[in-house]
Amino acid sequence: MQVSIESGEGLERRMTVKLPSEQFDNEVDKRLKRIARTARLDGFRPGKVPFTMIKQRYSGTVRQEVFGELIESTFYDALKQQDLKPAGEPKIEPIDAKDHDGPGYTAVFEVLPEFDLSDMSNITIKRPAAQVADEDVDSMIEKLRKQRVTWSQVDRPAAQDDQVKVSFRGMIDGEAFQGGEANDVPLVLGSKTMIEGFEEGLLGACAGDSRKLDVKFPDDYPEERLAGKHAAFEVSLSEVSEPLLPEITEEFAKSFGIADGSTETLRNDIRGSMERELQQRIKARLRTQVMDALFNANKFDLPGVLIDREVTKMQERARAQATSSPMAGNMELPREMYEQQAVRWLALGLIVNKIVAQNDIKVDADRVRESIEAAAAEYEDPDEVVKWYYGNKDQLSTVELRVLEDQVVDWMLEQVSVEDEPITFSALTERAPG
Repeated sequence: MQVSIESGEGLERRMTVKLPSEQFDNEVDKRLKRIARTARLDGFRPGKVPFTMIKQRYSGTVRQEVFGELIESTFYDALKQQDLKPAGEPKIEPIDAKDHDGPGYTAVFEVLPEFDLSDMSNITIKRPAAQVADEDVDSMIEKLRKQRVTWSQVDRPAAQDDQVKVSFRGMIDGEAFQGGEANDVPLVLGSKTMIEGFEEGLLGACAGDSRKLDVKFPDDYPEERLAGKHAAFEVSLSEVSEPLLPEITEEFAKSFGIADGSTETLRNDIRGSMERELQQRIKARLRTQVMDALFNANKFDLPGVLIDREVTKMQERARAQATSSPMAGNMELPREMYEQQAVRWLALGLIVNKIVAQNDIKVDADRVRESIEAAAAEYEDPDEVVKWYYGNKDQLSTVELRVLEDQVVDWMLEQVSVEDEPITFSALTERAPG
C-alpha cells in the first residue's frame, strides 16, 4: 500500500492510497471461483459454467465489493501511517485503474488542528474576595418577607411599591392596537412590569382617578410592530393597596421549614445557604476567567465540518426547548447566532484535552462522589439519587467531565497569577456567573 498526502485549503487533506494490485486481483479471482462452484446459468449444470462467463457476468460486482472492503480496511491504517487525525468522515474518490498500476482511491477530509499550548504565566486572574455579612442576611430575609406580601386597600394617593388595580386602553396614531387594552389588572408601582413612564405616571393617583399617559415603546421592544412607537394610554384606577410584610415570628420561621420556629435558626440556615451560593459563584467566576484566558491565548483553525456539526446540534436543542411555542416548527435560527459559541466550545474542548493529556490529569473519583452527593442532597431521598447517577453511564460521564474540567481550572490557577478582588456578596450574586 502506497500513501501520499497533499494539503488543501486550511485543514483539508487529500490522501491518495494505491492498493496492492496483486492482493486485489487475487481476492477478486478467489471470490469469482467461489461463485463458479454454485453458479446457475441457462444451458449449464450448477458448477459447470465456464469461468470466462463467470468473470463476464460477475466480475464488475465482485471488484466493486472487494474495492469497498479494501478501502474500509486500509483507510485507518493509512491514517495511522501518516499520523493524521481526521475531524469527520472522508469523501472517497476512486482512482481510475487505467491510469495507474492498480486500484486506488483519494480520501478528502479535514484534520484536527495541531497546536502548542501558550505560556500562561503572564496571565492574571481576579479571584472574588467576598463574605456573607449580617446585612446580606438581613437583605435576604427582607426578600423572603416580600415573597409572602399581602395587600391592604388604602384611601390615599398611590405611592411607590403600592399595588394598584387598573384598566387601560392604548392608542398609536389614534388607533387601538392589539395587546393595548386590559381591565382590572393588578400592577405594583416600581416593578417595571410596564414600559417606562407608565407606572411613574400613576404615582399620586387615587382610586376612581383617570389619567392620560404619553409613553414610548423601547426601540428594542420584542414586538417589532410596537418598537420605537409613541402611544397614548387612558388609564383608570379602581383600587390602591399598600404592602403588608409578615413579621419575623416563630410562625414565619416555621413556614420556611424551621421545625423549632427559632428566628436565630432561620438566620443560620439562610446564612449557610448564602455561603454555599457564594462559593458556587466564586468558583463559576474563576472558571469563566480561566476559560476566557485559555481561549484568547490559544488561537488555531478549526475544521469546518466540526463547526457545522456543532451549530446544527445547537439549533436542534433550541428548537427542542421551544416545542411549546406554536411557531417552533418555523423558527429561523441563522447560523450566525451559534457559530461564535460553537467555535469557543470546540476550541476549549481541544485545549482542555491537550492540558489533560500533557499533564496526565486523571478524573478525581472522590470529587465526582462529592459532586453527585451535593446534587442529591436537594432531593427527598439522596441515596436513591446517588445510586441513579452511578447506574447511569451518560449522567455519570457528564459529572466526570465537569469534575475533570474543574481539575483543569485548578491546574491553571497554579500556572497564572491570582489576585484577590474585594467584592460584596450582593454585587457578586446579582450578576449571573459565567
